[in-house]
Amino acid sequence: MSVSEPSEKGMSIVVTDPIISRFEDQLRHDGGAHHWTMAAAWSPERQLEALATADVVVCSSLGPEQVAAASRLKLVHVTGAGYDKIFVPGLQPATLVANTFHHARPIAEHILMVTLMLSRNVIAADRAVREGRWRTIATDPEVPFHPTLSGMTMGLVGMGSIGAETARMAGLLGVDVRAVRKNPAAGAPDGVTLSWIGGNHQLPELLAASDVVVVTAPLDSSTRGMIGAAEFAAMKPSAILINVARGPVVDQQALFDALQSRRIAGAGIDVWWGSPADGVLPPAELPFGSLDNTVLTPHHSGHARITFERRAADIAANIGRLAHGRELINLVPRVWAR
Repeated sequence: MSVSEPSEKGMSIVVTDPIISRFEDQLRHDGGAHHWTMAAAWSPERQLEALATADVVVCSSLGPEQVAAASRLKLVHVTGAGYDKIFVPGLQPATLVANTFHHARPIAEHILMVTLMLSRNVIAADRAVREGRWRTIATDPEVPFHPTLSGMTMGLVGMGSIGAETARMAGLLGVDVRAVRKNPAAGAPDGVTLSWIGGNHQLPELLAASDVVVVTAPLDSSTRGMIGAAEFAAMKPSAILINVARGPVVDQQALFDALQSRRIAGAGIDVWWGSPADGVLPPAELPFGSLDNTVLTPHHSGHARITFERRAADIAANIGRLAHGRELINLVPRVWAR
């Protein structure tokens, strides 16, 4: 079956992202009467054919071959915040790139959930009950008392939308929240109260004071491997690390060693050093699944339904703006790709 030509009315829009494709009805209803091609399940060759006539592509990635085929694009709308998988240098100068967010609240909730699971040894307690062992402070003097969130210090590495929402929620629960960010002079975002804020060069100071270290910084040349052996050595032995940013911000070997040796108490890993397309291959070179002081999740902390409903609404609204010649929201500056 060949790709149909765009209709005379409206633009040709090709959607290649499988998750946002689940919200096809919302995209079509709110985005307008355009020629919509839902191509997520198509072969690469058939997608290239569709991209050749596209005015807009809605995607999570767009490689060099796809960019070369899509020579008439007016807009590349990324279906999330990250645009590192878009080959921006190959796009025509006039092609706009936009992204969308709405993942901060569910990720912040995930961070608090994992903090409680690790600090209260939920996985170990669950396993003990399943094995027929009833271990509480009343039956075993070696079982520790629980800490409470209101007695903890949380150190945020990064202060974007995720860091800000985490700080708001944790602060409401009485957590002492501190942070480092690339530009500390920018201060705290609206609605965020921090007891201390420093630059990235002051990371050791943050680590030494924190009971929970949350990594939310974006991955770039300055943050790759920024949490390594020296940083784990600076943390409290009772501290936990939660990474919801990108896997390579944390050195894989250093994290595994710190967990295995109990240099730190635990870790919540939601982002990895690989992304197995088939959902089977291990996303790390080291056996984190063999450790009993981890909470491991498959990069799903932001996967609340409301996240994608709101992303679909953003994408549809931007398509409407483009069709009517109005200014778009969430435009990505092209200067970063030079």
